[in-house]
Amino acid sequence: MKSNILKFSFALGVTFLVSGCNDEFLERYPLDQITNETFWNSENDLAVYNNSIYNIARNDVAVPIMMGHTEGFNSHFGNIYAQDEFSDNLAPREPRHVRFQQVRAGKHNVPSNPEWFGYQGWNFIRAINVGLENYNRAQIPQAAKDKYAGEAQLFRGWFYAEKVQKFGDVPYVDRSLNIDSEELYAARMPRAEAMKKILDDLNFASTKLPNNWGDGNAPGRLNRWAALLVKARLCLYEGTWNKYHNAGDSKMWLEEAVKAAKELMDKGPYRLYSTGNPENDYNAYHRVLDLTGNPEVIYWRKYKSGVINNHIQSYFNYTGGATKSLVEDYLCTDGLPISLSPLYKGDEQFENIFENRDPRLRQTVLHPADTKKYNYHLGDGRTYPRLLGMPGGGLQTTTGYHIIKHYNADDMIGKAFNTGETPAITLRFAEALLIYAEALAELGTISQGDLDISINKLRDRVKMPHMTLGNIPVDPRYAKDGISPLIAEIRRERRIELFMEGHRYTDLKRWKQGKKLEIPSMGIRWNADAQARFKGTNMKTSIDPVSGKEYIDVFKGTDFENPVFNEAKHYLWPIPLNTLAQNPAIKQNPGWE
Repeated sequence: MKSNILKFSFALGVTFLVSGCNDEFLERYPLDQITNETFWNSENDLAVYNNSIYNIARNDVAVPIMMGHTEGFNSHFGNIYAQDEFSDNLAPREPRHVRFQQVRAGKHNVPSNPEWFGYQGWNFIRAINVGLENYNRAQIPQAAKDKYAGEAQLFRGWFYAEKVQKFGDVPYVDRSLNIDSEELYAARMPRAEAMKKILDDLNFASTKLPNNWGDGNAPGRLNRWAALLVKARLCLYEGTWNKYHNAGDSKMWLEEAVKAAKELMDKGPYRLYSTGNPENDYNAYHRVLDLTGNPEVIYWRKYKSGVINNHIQSYFNYTGGATKSLVEDYLCTDGLPISLSPLYKGDEQFENIFENRDPRLRQTVLHPADTKKYNYHLGDGRTYPRLLGMPGGGLQTTTGYHIIKHYNADDMIGKAFNTGETPAITLRFAEALLIYAEALAELGTISQGDLDISINKLRDRVKMPHMTLGNIPVDPRYAKDGISPLIAEIRRERRIELFMEGHRYTDLKRWKQGKKLEIPSMGIRWNADAQARFKGTNMKTSIDPVSGKEYIDVFKGTDFENPVFNEAKHYLWPIPLNTLAQNPAIKQNPGWE
């Protein structure tokens, strides 16, 4: 996103002068001011105004749709990676991340004011609606006006859909308001009605935005392909939410998701990044500073010294580390889960977990032998993994599973505070493949050909066996989920491929699998070898009820030791008390009264 984005405040004023020669009123405007009456003329005016909308969207805490990395110290929580801390993928114990821990454990309460990523960001909607009311004033071709209206409507649909996912019914507004507008005191619009309006916005954007802004995939403007991916993502969410929560029509939403994903797959210019190196291709482009021209990345946020920076690389330890649950979801190289594969070597020895496994595991979690490869941590010469409390310093984890997927030592060594340039990938082509396969599987119409152009493309990149209809493994770990083995495997693929890209928590909610958050977060196997290897750690352990073996129990002895997920309330977040005081018609979400 370009850094020289301009913010405009429009002072509306008219100066009426009486001419000494006649009684004609002359309307004049100060030559040194930009006003609403003088501004909306050229295409450049519309582009500059929309730049200000992009600028508001950079506030990831208030507008968590195009997630990137917040600047400065707030990089530690306001980043796309940390979104997985709400889920069973990560296990943070960092005191500054207590909000993630509260939601993860079902210990959050009704806030007085909006929380991180919560019931806020409404100025974003006002900015969008002001633009939509004025674009047509420009004296330019309609197609040019529609490009910028398409950007604005994509933003509006995306923003409201995110609020629907967190709060259900929303205060939907499609015009700019003033202090006495009746909408300020209205009830929230029902979810189904709001989603129809959101779909209208997404449809407009995915037809009116240009295929290419001529920026060479620089981190600038959202194009039509981005709109199609956003549409596919949001339609998949609503379709599966409606299906598993028995909340309404699912078929239409799933079909819309399929159509959008397929159009992107068939007609878009994107493809999976691959150099033919399965041991590196999965995480290679997640660890570079410049993604310009990458064939897989549809939209990304760029950071550049002296313009806009972040400090995200210095906060990897805040995530705690990957969980045992995540690590166990990686298949073995025969395409079977660890519960069924004869190739699985177990976890008695830490290094064994990587043997005969999907190459994405070793490109996500640090193997001790790879510390030099990744210059981990800052080339400090220590042995890894390391657990909290161990003497001798170094980067420590709560689980023993250090995350390497996005790690870039070069963005820290020799750099001062808030001079990092690690980019954030907001939209990438792989997600479209996953959406396409999942939506078709949920509709019950998926074919082997569909798998071959979606899931199996992802597996080809890392040289994993194809998913084959009629030969889908039945993993006992998912036997109680109430879904087919095929859908279970597609969900597994999604979890693995999109780890730490901000999807897991929303996935669990739309699948109505919130009860998985009641499973304690565990780490590495704890046996005699581990006790000697990780001497000095203050992490506690428990017996895993499934295997009967002892593992690190991340939250044991903390306020979050016994997580709960109340299905009557926890699928939605509560409305802040001050919001309800200002407008009682909003009403609190069920279970939070």
